[in-house]
Amino acid sequence: MKRRVVVTGIGAVTSLGCQVGELWSRVCNGESGIAALRRFDVSQYRVRIGGEVANFSTDGYVIAKEAKRLDRVVQFAMVAGIDAVRDSGIDFSKEDPYRCGVIVGSGIGGLETIETQHTRLLGKGPDKVSAFTIPRLMANAAGGQLSIEYGLRGPNAAVCSACASATNAIGDAFRLIIYDDADVVITGGTEAAVTPMGLSAFAAMRALSERNDDPATASRPFDADRDGFVLGEGAGVLVLEEFEHAKARGARIYAEMLGYGASADGGHITQPDRDGTGAAHAMSLALRSAGLNPTDVGYINAHGTSTVLGDQAETTAIKRVFGEHARQLSISSTKSQLGHLLGASGGVELVLCALVLRDGVIPPTINYETLDPACDLDYTPNQAREHAVRVAMSNSFGFGGHNGSLILGLVRNGSQ
Repeated sequence: MKRRVVVTGIGAVTSLGCQVGELWSRVCNGESGIAALRRFDVSQYRVRIGGEVANFSTDGYVIAKEAKRLDRVVQFAMVAGIDAVRDSGIDFSKEDPYRCGVIVGSGIGGLETIETQHTRLLGKGPDKVSAFTIPRLMANAAGGQLSIEYGLRGPNAAVCSACASATNAIGDAFRLIIYDDADVVITGGTEAAVTPMGLSAFAAMRALSERNDDPATASRPFDADRDGFVLGEGAGVLVLEEFEHAKARGARIYAEMLGYGASADGGHITQPDRDGTGAAHAMSLALRSAGLNPTDVGYINAHGTSTVLGDQAETTAIKRVFGEHARQLSISSTKSQLGHLLGASGGVELVLCALVLRDGVIPPTINYETLDPACDLDYTPNQAREHAVRVAMSNSFGFGGHNGSLILGLVRNGSQ
């Protein structure tokens, strides 16, 4: 018999705040975290805006000496992860370390370290490359550091599937607990690609919005005038726990993890399947995994990146899966406010889904002004809406054709 899995802790680092409470309040108020970039000189760049985490600090989380040895992508994960653990109330010193794991995704990893050390290599020679280069840049560094923080010796892995990384990581963590390979897993995603190379490379693909003069309106998912996504950064981490284990220690439970589905488009390295077949398959698998009918779902946090093809394909996929119920769904893209956090997006968005279930509030898709006939569902335009839902879905679709969908619900059988 499959074991039940619940969410007992959440943490996030975003352009709208590095505490979950602040993030949720600002998201529900329809604020934008997108602004002119300030961490490096962007005056010569085609794109000069992003969802940058301003005034970020690891104080109170990681001692200064150790923080200097971590890439920004790992620092984000440490702050979000430690917050999630604190929020869960779990004391790992009382747990079997072999029953506690970590799975954290990242689409790119330590890009800032790669750029910095490559500059040192070219400018000062090979002997000046830092001895910490590899531990800083490797994509599994975040999960490794979190396991070291708490002395966890259970399953530990990194998932790299572009913008689906966090969603796939959470799905893998979910299955570890279901099949009795772990009782507790720290999981989610982290990304810090707002760097000179990251920004210029995505801009060169013409993937990014170029609304430099009005950053707050640049990310406009499903709007007819959308012109690309806005690059963001941050982390979203959750503590997943086996239901009976959580109950036994009196944990507060946000939601129950009900289902997970993953698929591939198998078509193009960057463009989505226009018919949405791959995305639809992931959503259908998540519903099957959860044992739910399409009509059971009340809210979808859409991938909704604000690209012309991506938003249209996701809308088509939702219609394929949900049929007539698609028009009764509340849908929103919080990327309209945070930008696209790439491999971290699924983690932050699942945190927001847990809060939707807790508070009965649907966050808005801001900057929705002009109807696109190809995107004609209810995207919760511009203002949050009070609407209690029992089941929420989160979608993530990445370059390479990676698709992932997760389903959260209020805890069943009236418990908690």
